[in-house]
Amino acid sequence: MKIVTFGEIMMRLATPGFLRLNQTPVLEMTFGGGEANVAVSLALFGEEATFVTRLPKNDIAETCLQKLRGLGVNTSQVKRGGERIGIYFLESGASQRASTVTYDRAHSAISEINPSELNWEEILKGADWFHFTGITPALSDKAAQASLEGARAAKKLGLTVSCDLNYRKKLWTTEKAGQVMSGIMEYVDICIANEEDAEKVFGIKASGTEVTEGKIDHSRYIEVATKLTERFKFKGVAITLRESFSASHNGWSGLYFTEGKANFSRRYDIQIVDRVGGGDSFAAGLVYALGKKKSPQDAIEFAVAASCLKHSISGDFNLVKLSEVEALLAGDGSGRVQR
Repeated sequence: MKIVTFGEIMMRLATPGFLRLNQTPVLEMTFGGGEANVAVSLALFGEEATFVTRLPKNDIAETCLQKLRGLGVNTSQVKRGGERIGIYFLESGASQRASTVTYDRAHSAISEINPSELNWEEILKGADWFHFTGITPALSDKAAQASLEGARAAKKLGLTVSCDLNYRKKLWTTEKAGQVMSGIMEYVDICIANEEDAEKVFGIKASGTEVTEGKIDHSRYIEVATKLTERFKFKGVAITLRESFSASHNGWSGLYFTEGKANFSRRYDIQIVDRVGGGDSFAAGLVYALGKKKSPQDAIEFAVAASCLKHSISGDFNLVKLSEVEALLAGDGSGRVQR
């Protein structure tokens, strides 16, 4: 399967361990971003993953591209231009102290992209799947137009199109998000969301659910998935179900709704090393499983298992092998040393 993803990749500067920014003299540099994270996961699962973005011509961008290529991602469609790569600073939380992200991504190369730089018919030639997130349209009007054109071209060419809503309140308002994303959704086949995205972007809320108290009522999420499907005619809606007991301890499961039926995964009780990129690993797992024609139940089980493992890995990228996901699905979640 050939998958094309489109979005921004940033330099990630994180405090070591669980130190606060005002405690540490050093920051750990890696890279990450929603659609790049998905491409890495799929490449590590053995699929042909192409990541499309725009990066400046400097040593930081070159290092970023080397990392992606080293993980098996095709970067041949990365456009060059602009002055800077976006940055985000991460302070990992613990116990009742939440993790915090501070963005420094204004005027990044991709936010200033000219949609005409992207020849989507050429980029998508021979591809089976196109994936993007709601983060990319939030970067700028130009990035939103490029996302729209990519989704429209993919749909015209017969690709499956997936979108992870990924609402980011630090990037745009709920009003702007709803307006822009509603215009793109007609080209989307598979919608991926968490417990807040549907409400923030489209005003669809899981009534009776309070995520800050760790409460989840499955029946309410079926309502949300049904309403999303009815409004936008999606072929499938996937929702991650996170029970946040603390920054370190979450319950993790998911729902895949298709053809009027809700398929819930098993639930994992996870102790978190790094939750950033967890949703992207879920999206990648779902894309992989659906691309392999797995049943709806098997697809949601695979996506949740893959993302469960991601929470144990530091950094944005889900550096797990297909065999590790399959082992967890088979019931081996003991964490015992593999010899």
